[in-house]
Amino acid sequence: MAARHYGVCVGQAVGCVWVTLWGRPTDRPPAWLRGASLAVLVLQNASLVLSIRYVRTRPGQRFRPSTAVVMAELLKGSAGFLLLVLQHRGSVRQALGTLQGALWGHAGDTLRLAVPSLIYTLQNNLQYVAISNLPAATFQVTYQLKILTTAVFSVLLLGTPLSRTQWLSLALLSMGVALVQAEQGDSGGDTGTPLSPLEGPPQSYAVGLAAVAASCLSSGFAGVYFERLLKSRGGSIWLRNVQLGAVGTVLALAAMAATDGAAVAADGFFYGYTGAVWAVVLNQAAGGLLVAVVVRYADNILKGFATALSILASTAASVHLFGFRPRGPFLAGTAMVLAAVYLYGRPQYHQWHQQQQSQSQQQQQHDTSTSGKSVGA
Repeated sequence: MAARHYGVCVGQAVGCVWVTLWGRPTDRPPAWLRGASLAVLVLQNASLVLSIRYVRTRPGQRFRPSTAVVMAELLKGSAGFLLLVLQHRGSVRQALGTLQGALWGHAGDTLRLAVPSLIYTLQNNLQYVAISNLPAATFQVTYQLKILTTAVFSVLLLGTPLSRTQWLSLALLSMGVALVQAEQGDSGGDTGTPLSPLEGPPQSYAVGLAAVAASCLSSGFAGVYFERLLKSRGGSIWLRNVQLGAVGTVLALAAMAATDGAAVAADGFFYGYTGAVWAVVLNQAAGGLLVAVVVRYADNILKGFATALSILASTAASVHLFGFRPRGPFLAGTAMVLAAVYLYGRPQYHQWHQQQQSQSQQQQQHDTSTSGKSVGA
């Protein structure tokens, strides 16, 4: 019986790089596994935004986001190393040898990864700023502009062709986000208030909007740049994640020292940390690895549904947790964004499905040929 295939899809919005972990290609995953992947994606997407919003708007001692970014990068690199060990059949020595060869034997690749590492570190800090100043639902909808920026950078850097439907979906996405922002502008940039009798920290809608725009721009460039490195240089996705985590930890420490060095030295690195803060750190660290793995089973169209459901979940939760009150323009803009996400993923789904059918046919032909040779022998 053919061995199962385990791999990941890299490239959140445009194009996929399939990286085999071990085994050979298998058929389309069963429906229950696809459904479970969808549920995990929805839970991760919605819970991360809501939990960051909660820990950043509640009264009391506030942790410093720069320290949380350091911990997330450190945990992400550690998790990547554990997966690298699994890829080497549990051999820590082989994994360390591979990592040492990548870091020192191919130092140029590590230096190239410093570019996306720096941008991801900036992006993670910007997300804290954005969610601290925007309602969770507004952030979720506006953050879908990363699809637009990823598409533009994919065309410019990778030469990725986009279908007419995808260009139409990008225009629809932009109009939907603009409609959401127009409603917020008409309401004076009301960000909602934490459900607490005490005053939360001050919030600025303009700062939040600028942060999410910069985060979308950096996300698009870093994602495409990382995809280009994987296509041109190859290598294990887990090895690349360890390298990203190692470089990212160093850069995050430098950013923390530059922005909060004196405060961290005075109050301590883990000042303001609670169980909820640790949950945010773990969620952020596991998020990238989790999405990479489950997209292997969920494909792009289900990933689009996960994005849509997470936006709806964030909106519903924000009403009860943060006093957010969506109005007509917000709901109309959100509907346009959801439609755009769905339309954008359709061409990729058909391409993925054709690739799966082709791989399945090739595997069947290979198994038939192997079986015939065995009988002949």
